[in-house]
Amino acid sequence: MQVSVETISSLERKMTIVVPAERIGNEVKERLEKAAKTVRIDGFRAGRVPLNVVNQHYGQGIRQEVVSETVRTCFYDAVTQENLTPASAPAIEPKIDKPGMDLEFIATFEVLPDFDLADLTTIKIAKPLAEVKDSDVDVMIKGLRKQHATWSEVDRAAVADDEATIDYVGLKNGKEFDGGSAENYPLEIGGGTAVAGFEEGVIGMSVGDEKTIPVTFPENYQAEELRGASVEFKIKLNVLKEPLLPEMNDEFFTLFGLKAGGEPVFRSAVLQNMQRDLKNALEGKVKSRVMHELFTLHSDIEVPLTRIATEITSLKQQMAKNLGGDGGENTFDPSLLPDEMFEEQAKRRAIVGLVVNEIVQSNKMDVDGAAVKSRIQDIAASYDQPEEVMKYHYNSPELLKSIEANVLQDQVVDFVLSQAKVLDEPQDYQKAIAPDPDQVATKN
Repeated sequence: MQVSVETISSLERKMTIVVPAERIGNEVKERLEKAAKTVRIDGFRAGRVPLNVVNQHYGQGIRQEVVSETVRTCFYDAVTQENLTPASAPAIEPKIDKPGMDLEFIATFEVLPDFDLADLTTIKIAKPLAEVKDSDVDVMIKGLRKQHATWSEVDRAAVADDEATIDYVGLKNGKEFDGGSAENYPLEIGGGTAVAGFEEGVIGMSVGDEKTIPVTFPENYQAEELRGASVEFKIKLNVLKEPLLPEMNDEFFTLFGLKAGGEPVFRSAVLQNMQRDLKNALEGKVKSRVMHELFTLHSDIEVPLTRIATEITSLKQQMAKNLGGDGGENTFDPSLLPDEMFEEQAKRRAIVGLVVNEIVQSNKMDVDGAAVKSRIQDIAASYDQPEEVMKYHYNSPELLKSIEANVLQDQVVDFVLSQAKVLDEPQDYQKAIAPDPDQVATKN
């Protein structure tokens, strides 16, 4: 096998590989002889078909199969020989592919960049700390009760937690602006769904009241023309309802699968769920902060375009899944989303992936099997038949690989934290479970 490599750019390589005709011919002949022992062709007894007849019927297909396998094998032998690490599968271009002649093909591909890991001891990580207090459990239970509340119209001034049905018109510089008006809009006062100051402005109004309130949009508001803008909203209150919360009794507890134990068992179950959610939120924040620091320290790495393209595809598919709705009732074609929308995040993810892989390789890390088992047990614990769920995970190569990758990423986070300067950051429960403003979900 002859190999020559041409450098197209800093990361792109064009490799020409020549395979002796004899190698292809011998392998084809060997497979034809093997096939001759089993194939059935009219006019010949099984196992007695002449080789030239087998070649007439199957020679072309067998040769294509041999060439395909040889190209794949020789490419990986060649990159090993040349000490190259492909960033993705190559684009193969046949140059000479004729029986009796040396096989020659061109493989074009990108290689992974060479880079040195930055000094991880320069990293500073604020590690959030929090616990679930009784008052947090009270707030959560009130929220659960409110989800199952019935609503009753009232004739009084509006207060927090009421639902107000309103008409409103938004004015900027005295003129209505797009998307700033609605009729009979149901507004949960205190729900936090409206721009700051809007819900508070409805408090104290009674049915039939009209009021104009000033509001300033945040600087990061999604509508560019309204960012930081001071506007007025003319509001009319049409209907006011208050929530009637269900009693804390067995009927209510049954809605959450609890058939015995009363309020103490219900509170305990709520506490456990909140503690689990808090643990996941804190771990997610720390991981996101570590990955942000790794990106910041290595943001100048040149990234293979194929890696960015792969990440863009993944991000588009995830967004399409989210846009499709829960349960997948609706479908959204990810190709409708522009690549430019995801390029920055894709590059970021690609760089972090390269850095994480380098940390794993340079520190000779292996996946912690006990951690993988524990992770699968945690997942299975929420199902009625946990043993079957665990068996399913271990028998699903793709699912198991995903969990192993996530565990290995956690090991990298732990390693970085062992090198970095970690500062405790006490938080209350509500702040702790809320993502950081710029937090981006990490890949599993």
